[in-house]
Order: sequence, then structure tokens, then C-alpha cells
Amino acid sequence: MTILGTAARYRLLAVLVASMAVGAGQVVAEPDAAKSDTFQVNDEAAKLEAATSAPAKDEAVKSETAQPEPAKVAAPKEAPKIEAFRAEAAPPSPDPADVAKEAARDASPKAAEVPAPAPANATVAAAATSAAADPILETVRRKISDKPVTAKANDEDAAALPAFYGSRSAAVWIKDGAFNSAAKSVIDELQKADDWGLEAKAFNGPELGTNASVEAQADAEIKLTLAALKYARHARGGRVEPLALSDILDMKPPLKEPKAVLTEISESSTPDAYLRGLHPKHPEFEKLRQALLKARGHDEPEEKIDEALKIKLPETGSIKPGTEHADVALLRKRLKIEAQSGSNENLYDARLEAAVKTFQQEHELKVSGILNEKTRKALNSEGAPKKLDGKGRIDLILVNMERWRWLPEDLSYFYVMNNIPEFTSRVMKDGNEALKQKIIVGQPTWPTPVLAASMEFVIFHPEWGVPDGIKVNELLPRLKRASSQYSGGFFDQLFGGGSESGGARVLAAYKLNPTFNGRPVDANKIDWNRVDIKQFSFVQPAGAENPLGLVKFRFPNRHDVYMHDTPQKGLFGQSFRALSHGCMRLEQPRKMAEIILGQDKGWPSEKIGSMMAGLTTDVTLSKPVPVYLTYFTARVNGDGKLETYSDIYGHDSRLREALAGRLVRYNPPDHSKEAFTTAGD
Repeated sequence: MTILGTAARYRLLAVLVASMAVGAGQVVAEPDAAKSDTFQVNDEAAKLEAATSAPAKDEAVKSETAQPEPAKVAAPKEAPKIEAFRAEAAPPSPDPADVAKEAARDASPKAAEVPAPAPANATVAAAATSAAADPILETVRRKISDKPVTAKANDEDAAALPAFYGSRSAAVWIKDGAFNSAAKSVIDELQKADDWGLEAKAFNGPELGTNASVEAQADAEIKLTLAALKYARHARGGRVEPLALSDILDMKPPLKEPKAVLTEISESSTPDAYLRGLHPKHPEFEKLRQALLKARGHDEPEEKIDEALKIKLPETGSIKPGTEHADVALLRKRLKIEAQSGSNENLYDARLEAAVKTFQQEHELKVSGILNEKTRKALNSEGAPKKLDGKGRIDLILVNMERWRWLPEDLSYFYVMNNIPEFTSRVMKDGNEALKQKIIVGQPTWPTPVLAASMEFVIFHPEWGVPDGIKVNELLPRLKRASSQYSGGFFDQLFGGGSESGGARVLAAYKLNPTFNGRPVDANKIDWNRVDIKQFSFVQPAGAENPLGLVKFRFPNRHDVYMHDTPQKGLFGQSFRALSHGCMRLEQPRKMAEIILGQDKGWPSEKIGSMMAGLTTDVTLSKPVPVYLTYFTARVNGDGKLETYSDIYGHDSRLREALAGRLVRYNPPDHSKEAFTTAGD
């Protein structure tokens, strides 16, 4: 048995203490490394091992900016090997407890050398560093900040690019110097834009040759992104802003934000299908699209015309109202104006005169009411057979497809659509027609606006307030003259005239109640030559002679137009029914009320009948009903044939010019100082 010396025993004791510390999970150093050889754990090697074992999130981060996970000190399975002991002179004899404390204290800093956790934004910073290292992406970012690159792009589209590309780590369309599969599918879809009523030449798709430079690749990336954004905007109706054409085209197309388009198309596995999905999904739009594909390449005749339009009048002779003539009977058939019961069909009466005046006004003829040669020729030419050539038919379909893009994506399961050129109203429920009826719309000089609103009120036995234009130009002259010399105006057409001798009797003839600041006034005590008649209110109470009839359907809008009944039922027999001053008169107002209130309130038909026979009542709908006033001059019917309607307001030609890049704004006549306004009828 070998007996150790004192120095050797203390040296062995230090080794044993160190071994015990390691066994407890600590790394311990020799108390006096300068004078002794002892074991040490290689801390740098441990750090390297920890770093290389941490998983990389992607190749770019792995090679450039990888951060090691915090090193963990685990208890070793066995004590580290002791390299050697060297015989040295024995040092002073320290206390064993002091030796252990010294060893533990020296080992503590070593064990604490653990990397600090990465900051919260380390991942973002790493991604930014990696993205900056992508030369294509770096070039794209630089280029989109230059105005010349995006000068021809839509402002909102261009503004969306910096944030989109600033958050990416790679290009969307370019990979390994060429277009990826997503880019090829988008380019292919852009080239098919004509099939969807757009123009493929508007989406200047980029080209990318082999071995293209980084600059060329970046240009192609930007061009394709802007082309996709432009397509998305055009598909949603952003090709032409309706209100830029006219204030009466009061529609806001359902555009999609460029930011959303970029996010969705870049994440889509089928970006070509994504672009197609941006077009309207309404069945009528798809029918027109199929008609477009069919129309390209051949001519088709115009659809059959109304039989009344085929009636020809002798083109010579002049007939004044109030006279009898054989041509008057033909004129009645042509305009579909029947003679009053028991009346002479050859008598040119006031009712027929009003229809002739409307026709003259529509065709920009002198409004005289006289059946002269110019009026005869215009009546005959309107019934001439028409034919649309291939281009004319295509243009007609295109402008109507464009109007479908202005409507909301979802029209609702229950809504009302009034198509102005068709003179037709439809109540739609679950995709089916619940009611189809004839309507009367605004005259060409008092056009009914195109808009979307919500019906909120149904008013039974409505009162009628005289609009300012009628006050100034129709009512005031009568009040001033208080005689029967002034006749033939709007009031006479509606009420048949009256005996006029004094202000009160003038108003009584038309059943108008005058008020000033809400208080009744005596019209005979007012000097109508000295007052502003617009400061007075004139209200006609509900009744059979009221221009609004027995029921009114109100959907608040800035044009103050609405739907209503009318006492002039005979006008629905005419083929041309642009006769009102902006509002829409309904052929079947009671049936409309039954459907609307049956849907909203669950009211039976009998209750509607009692409301129609009762007093003035305002009914507020529990759930507003969407109302769309549209201007479709072409639609595909149930047999798959294209039906066309007259462009009564000239909107087709203006929209066609706008789609070609030539904006022609239309300002309807200002009737604030004329006889009528769009409000009231």
C-alpha cells in the first residue's frame, strides 16, 4: 500500500471535489491553474456544438444569420478524463473546505456563460437581412420607389407595392431567372381577357428571356404584379367610374383593395382561377358572356320589333289638336293611345296630344303637339327594321356586361330590380321572379337615375307635395293670372284643368292646400306678384286624383325618386313608357305591396286590401329590401336569345366611348327653374 505525502493528498482531494461538482452539473476549474495541471471543459467547443445542433428555419437564414439556441449544461454520464498529474513541490496546506468553496466559485462563471435569448424581432430582422440578400427582391424594392416605374399604374395599385414586397423574402413570379408556374398561369389568363368582356391588350404582360439580368427580372416581376392588379380592378368594374360619366349613374363598383388582391393571389395555388373568380357571378352576366363568344365572327338580325312600330302614317299633312282626321285613328294605334269610352277615334284629343308631345320631346323635335311632316317621318322611321352587325352586337353586349360589374357581388335573396330601358320591374326571391310588371320611367329630359338603395317604407294613401319647379313654372302663372287663359301644362294633363278665378279657386281646382311655415293661408289674400312662392307649401291630400295613387314605395336616395301607383292606367298600354319626371309608376302596385309586406310582415292579401281602402298610413319595413335601378339595354331571355331595348338616355354610346378611353360626361338638364323636377313624379 502506497502512502501519499501531504501535498499529494491535498491534490487528490481537489480532484475529488471537482469530480463531485461535475457530478452535480457544475464545471469546475483548478484552484490555482498557474501551479497545477487540472481538467477543464472546453466551453467554446460546447457552444459550437449547441449552435450546429439548432435547426435552421431556412437556407438563407442558416447560412447568413443563424442564432444558436441557448446552451444547456447537462449532467455528464461520467467524469471527464484527467490528462496528467505532475509532481511538484507541495504548496502550503489549505483547509479542505476552503478548497471546495474556491473550486465551486471558480466554476460558477463558467456555468453561467449561456447565450442570452434572441430579441423578439430577431426573426423579422433575420428575414429582412435574408430578403435584402436576394438581388431580385432588392432590385424590385428599389425600382418601385422610383416614380417612372409605376408612373402609368393606378395610384392605389402602385401604393400597395412597397408594403407587399417589403414583407416578402422572395419574388412572387420569378425563380431561378425564369417565370415560375404561377406566373405562367397568370400570363395565360391575362391573354384570355377578351373572353370576359375586357381587353387583353390592356394588360401589358411582361416577357423574360433566358439569361436575363437582375434588372430585367425585377422589371418583369413588377410588370406582372401591376398587370394582375389592373385585371382585378377591371374585373370588378373599375375600368370606368360611373359617376365620372354622369351624376345620374350613381353606382359604386365593388372594387377589391389592391392589398387584399396581392395577398390572396400570391397565396393561391391557382392564381389564374383566382383572377377569373373576380368577375361577376350573376347568371345574367354569364349569359351575356356566352352571347359575346357567340356573337364574335358573324352577323345576326335584330330581335323582332313591336307590332305598333310597324304602323305607317302618311308623311304629308298637318293635324292640330282638337280636329278630326282619319290619320288620327292610325296615330292612336301607333302610340297605343285608346280613345275614351264612346269617343270618336278620329278626334285628336288632349290625351293623344300629350303622347305626341312626349314623342316630339324624346326625338328632339319642336314640342308643339301638332302632327306635322317631321313628326310623321320620325314616327315611321322608328319602326324601320334594324340590324346589328357583328361589331355593333359585340359593343352592345360589352357595355351591358360592364354594367353588371357595377352591382354588388350579392344582390340578396330578396330584392327589386327596375330595368329602365325595358320599362320593367321584377321582384326576385331565391333567384326566381316573384313579380314582373310594366313600369313608367323618366322622360329623356328627366331621366330616372341608375342607383342601388334600400326600400324602407311603404306608404298607403300618400299625399303629394308640389316640387319647387312646378310651383314656379306651372302654379305661379295661374295664381298670378287667376284666369282660364293659361292651360295645357302639367296640372291640366294630370287633373284635367279647372275653373280659375282667384288664387283660392285655382288651388281648389287642383285640390291643393297651401301653407306657410306650417300654417294654412288664404290664397286670395296673398299678392303672388310680390312673394317667393317657393316659401309656400302646396300639398294635395290622398285620393283617387292624387298623382301618386294609392300606394308609394320609398327607398331613400339623394335623387329623391321612388315607385308609386298612378291614376293614369292607360299609359301602360304604350310601348314607349319614358313619360314621368324621374320616378317610376307601377302597373301592379297592390301586388307589389302584397309581396313586399307579405315577405316582411307576413301580412295576407286581405290586410293589404284594407290598407289600400283605408287612411294614410306609413309602414316601416323590419328589414330593408334592396332596390336596383338598372340600365340594361340587352339581356338574354329564357330561350337563350339576345333581347335588346332602346337606349332612351344615350348611356350606351357614352359608356362605349369611355371604355375606349374617351370620357364624355353627361349633365342632365337642370329643372330647378323649369316646370318639373325629378322629385314628385
